Amino acid sequence: MRVYGIKTCDTCRKAVGALGAELRDIRAERLTAAEIDRFLAAFGDALVNTRSTTWRGLDEAARAQAPEALLAAHPTLMKRPVIETPDGTLHLGWGADVKARLL
Repeated sequence: MRVYGIKTCDTCRKAVGALGAELRDIRAERLTAAEIDRFLAAFGDALVNTRSTTWRGLDEAARAQAPEALLAAHPTLMKRPVIETPDGTLHLGWGADVKARLL
């Protein structure tokens, strides 16, 4: 399994530990355009974390950009973690529903 997130994110670290997965730090190794498109196809606007500190720091013009552009420019806007199973299925977050499916 692969977890897309940030190495300093507690939730991402918990998911990696529980799953024995590898972490891909999206701050150090940014997502490609194809990965962003794939994640947006799976999760839609839910992928953009509008409650984050990064989002609050953006002006209205920046917030009006397409999600693809926002995530490419500001990787920390992605809700975390995105978990990819070996069969390619994607899961968003580390809530009880995701834990129940993966553990």
